[in-house]
Amino acid sequence: MRVKPYSLLLCLLLTPFISHAESKTVYGLNEHVALPDFDLELPAKLDTGAQTASLSARDIERFKRDGKNWVRFYLAIDEAHAHPIERPLTRISRIKRRAGDFDPEEDKTYTARPVIELQMCMGTALRNIEVNLTDRTAFQYPLLIGSDALTRFGALIDPSLTYVAGKPGCITESDADE
Repeated sequence: MRVKPYSLLLCLLLTPFISHAESKTVYGLNEHVALPDFDLELPAKLDTGAQTASLSARDIERFKRDGKNWVRFYLAIDEAHAHPIERPLTRISRIKRRAGDFDPEEDKTYTARPVIELQMCMGTALRNIEVNLTDRTAFQYPLLIGSDALTRFGALIDPSLTYVAGKPGCITESDADE
């Protein structure tokens, strides 16, 4: 049997893409995520259409500490999270407003949101991720993971699946010390 030169060439050209895909991890539309910084596990929606990750927070307040920018907030997840959290402010994100959220008199097409850095565990992968803070209580999932974070996780998303990675199983430094 003789192989046509075009078929051989096509196979050679596709080989790097196949090996690259093998190094990715498949996640579903929704996954369980651990936030070791808060000793918290919660469900998340994985959204390739969003660029940044968003965590449900309320009473968000920016302030200065030792000349640096910080943010104080409460997790808007349930009544159990009644203590304020303080974190260094990484940056301010400009999130494009949706059509229903746009006020023409304000003349702003974006919302400014504070961004912090958190450790996030999904499956067995632990990554430092930038997360913007906003009230997500009107949404089903308190955490949305956007494309920037998904890239850091080496994620391939199959929207027909949910909770493929199982419960988070990352070992943090404090776990290893015990």
